[in-house]
Parts: sequence; C-alpha cells; structure tokens
Amino acid sequence: MPFVRIGVHLIWSTKNRQKIINERLREDLIKHILDNAQQKQIYIEQINCVQDHCHALISLGVSQSISKVVASIKGESSHWINSEKLIRGKFEWQEEYLALSVSESQINRVRDYIRNQVEHHQRRTFNEEYDIFLEKNRFRDLG
Repeated sequence: MPFVRIGVHLIWSTKNRQKIINERLREDLIKHILDNAQQKQIYIEQINCVQDHCHALISLGVSQSISKVVASIKGESSHWINSEKLIRGKFEWQEEYLALSVSESQINRVRDYIRNQVEHHQRRTFNEEYDIFLEKNRFRDLG
C-alpha cells in the first residue's frame, strides 16, 4: 500500500465574488461540505468560509486529483444550496480556484490561517488577499 500525504490549500469564491454566505449558511455549508467529503473519501483537515469565499486544507488521496476534488466539493455544495433553496436566487461558485501545495512544516500555519478567516477579513478584503496569493506564488508571471 502506498503512503501518500500531499497537502493542498484550496481557495474558491462565489460567482462574481458576491457576498452571499451569511453566518447561518456558513455553518450549514461547512458542515455539509465536510459530510459530503467524508462520504467521498476526501480528507479535509481544515475548512472555513466567509461571505464571498472558502478556504480548505485537504490531503489528497493516492488516486485523487486536485481538479476532481475541487469539482466535487464545489459542484455538490452549490447543488445542495440550490436544491434546499438556502438563498434567494441561484447560487454558483466562481469557475476559477487557487490550489497551493503545503509542505508538512507549514501545515499548522495554514490550518491556523484558515481557522482565523473571519478575523483576517476584518483587515483585508478577499480581492486584496487573492492578489497577494497570486503575486506571492508567481501566478502573475505565468501569463
């Protein structure tokens, strides 16, 4: 049996970064994503959402790809929100997402960062945070 531990920090936003995840939806959404992930053997070490985006620290399984895990989490959760009519109108996630590898030495730091999202975003908007992630990880150099 192979031993695999690949940590990935995922960040994805609501369609057009709309601030539509209120506190009640946030709690239910996190619980639902965790329950669904467990059923699909997606290991989420930490997750948190704020009004317009979510962060998750996952550990990829031996046969999992980032794109399939993200599609599963986003697709199933948006379907659930819409079928349960948890918001007015149609809920959608933005197509794009950010996936960053996390070394074992940084797991606790990323876990704490995700846990403290609500406090963090009292000082910095998601757009500011996202731009920092793109710059810091040299995604801007790719285009």
